[in-house]
Amino acid sequence: MALDKNGIAKRIAQELRDGFYVNLGIGIPTLVANYIPEGMEVVLQSENGLLGIGPFPLAGEEDPDLINAGKQTITYTKGAAFFDSSTSFAMIRGGHIDLTVLGAFEVSDQGDIASWKIPGKMVKGMGGAMDLVASAKNIIVAMTHTDPKGNSKLLPQCSLPLTGVGCVKKIVTDLAVLEVTPEGFLLLERAPGVSVEEIVQKTAGKLIVPDEAPEMKI
Repeated sequence: MALDKNGIAKRIAQELRDGFYVNLGIGIPTLVANYIPEGMEVVLQSENGLLGIGPFPLAGEEDPDLINAGKQTITYTKGAAFFDSSTSFAMIRGGHIDLTVLGAFEVSDQGDIASWKIPGKMVKGMGGAMDLVASAKNIIVAMTHTDPKGNSKLLPQCSLPLTGVGCVKKIVTDLAVLEVTPEGFLLLERAPGVSVEEIVQKTAGKLIVPDEAPEMKI
């Protein structure tokens, strides 16, 4: 059974490590803030000038002045800091972010990412994604394996305008966890109840299938 958005976020939260500075992109990535493992110290950073993002607020407890880069209401943690966006981007461009989690429209089997523009459609724009893919030490993509029409989003080459080239390290979809290698997508894990055959069928890019592909533990 394919994962829902929260399932994808839960699996990505397993990639976090104590002491990490992490930037979460718009969409599914923002949900990762709700699943940071108990006892782990992770500092979440937002391009609009906040270091120390907490989980989403409960209904009725939202502060309209406290938002992330996607304009969603958020909370903040003890010791959080607020600053201008130029300082925020100095942190990003200076290589001080350990992990970036981004959504994407497409990812190629060489780690290219297209995440900001679909010609002819209104989208929010580049935002800080280009700076993040150019400067982050590690980039994980969170997305569905296929688009709403059932077309694979894991391709030999991206067809949409690129955000970054050869920068994605790992992808977590509703069907699988894949690592980007020089030889293509390496299947690491599959979603509970999802077969290897389904993943092969829905992956257009080069896919390396090991002898065993265990189910995700989420």
